[in-house]
Amino acid sequence: MHNDQTLGEYLQSQGVSRRGFLKFCSATASLMALPPSAFAQVAEALATARRPSVVWLSFQECTGCTESLTRSHAPTVESLIFDAISLDYHHTLQAAAGEGAEAARMAAMEENSGEYLLVVDGSIPLGNPAYSTIAGVSNLDMLQESAANAAAIIAVGTCAAFGGIPHANPNPTGAVSVSEIIKDKPIINVSGCPPIPVVITGVLAHYLTFGTIPELDALGRPAAFFGQNIHDRCYRRPFYERGQFAHTFDDEGARKGWCLYELGCKGPTTYNACATLKWNEGTSFPIGSGHGCLGCSEPDFWDKGSFYTPISAGLWGSREALLGAAAAGAAIGVGAAMAARARKKKSQDAEEAQTT
Repeated sequence: MHNDQTLGEYLQSQGVSRRGFLKFCSATASLMALPPSAFAQVAEALATARRPSVVWLSFQECTGCTESLTRSHAPTVESLIFDAISLDYHHTLQAAAGEGAEAARMAAMEENSGEYLLVVDGSIPLGNPAYSTIAGVSNLDMLQESAANAAAIIAVGTCAAFGGIPHANPNPTGAVSVSEIIKDKPIINVSGCPPIPVVITGVLAHYLTFGTIPELDALGRPAAFFGQNIHDRCYRRPFYERGQFAHTFDDEGARKGWCLYELGCKGPTTYNACATLKWNEGTSFPIGSGHGCLGCSEPDFWDKGSFYTPISAGLWGSREALLGAAAAGAAIGVGAAMAARARKKKSQDAEEAQTT
């Protein structure tokens, strides 16, 4: 463990220029929806921050969350932050195995008690402990032991955040999320199957900068990334509003890139940044590749019905109802803007009256 180095010193030793570092800080501030004034604070904080110790536990999962992060493109926020943390335990990536690996985890927790970050991917079985164990220790016991002295917990992926696919009916292992077990620690849910790499590292960057967790939504997810649904930011939205839909995956509408709502796209009920951050070096995302959103960053997405039928009336109602809600929201926004302009004009008139 090399936590005596600051993040700035480490990046400099890796050949990262001052210009590159400042570009990274600017990107970080932008990704986290911070105001321009926060740029200098981000740069100063990250340059002097000590490399945080990170203990990463993988439970009932497919390794897709780790794959998502390690396959991110360089030299972006993902690679800079992921390389800069002190990843002291991750049984998929570390060279150590067996007793040596577990000794590294225990040492990291002891040396950094109260300061290390605990990252968890995968759900935790509450049925027979033998469903998932590491070094003979049940996932439940390892989570509770590792969380005891952690500063904060990042639940990476929908399995850790909400139970995910292992939690789907009939849930044979009794799988649950991290938050259903740990109640006395701050938990940041970075859902998605798998999650977007920039979101994971954006949370780490925020913690390094401010020493606190970012603003969260009602489901414990970073609001900067999960504050809007995919439908609102989708490039196919204009086709939806014009009533132009693909009805099969190989019809004329599909070839022209029309809306996939009638093929089951769950974009209207799914909150994530896929439509703007995208995947594979910003190349595309499922809708951009011609397939509807599955809603994988939402709780119980696997049990909400077919991925290939339109959203039921119980969730959103008809297309007309959805458009009506959007129009009402727009009208409210226009009304608020007009009211604000009226107040400003009234204030200006009052000031002019006082000076004359």
